Amino acid sequence: MTQHTALPSDLLPTTVREFLAAHVVRDAGTASSFLAEDAVIVDQDETFRGREETYAFLRDAGSEFEYTTEQTGAHRVDDAHWVVTVRLAGTFPGGVAELDYRFALRDALIAELVIANHPA
Repeated sequence: MTQHTALPSDLLPTTVREFLAAHVVRDAGTASSFLAEDAVIVDQDETFRGREETYAFLRDAGSEFEYTTEQTGAHRVDDAHWVVTVRLAGTFPGGVAELDYRFALRDALIAELVIANHPA
């Protein structure tokens, strides 16, 4: 059975916390430094693999829009898996989105990140 525990952001693993801080300010170089060499990012059913593709995704994702990001929740699934829910508000279609960032960690780096709509 999976145990979900609500967490304040300061109790997230440093890797997750610092990745999100860099990602929010669109610092792809710093954000990608928290990814494993063979990391996989899945966003809107698109998959990006390895250092070059994941860096390009982090650099370009949402760059055509202006938006704000607010963390609205976080929980630990197990020692290697964490979920952070964020609310985006901006100039993209629909104007508001709640997304889950599902992290899988390996050796203190992000091995996989799945970005998906937060269940209603």
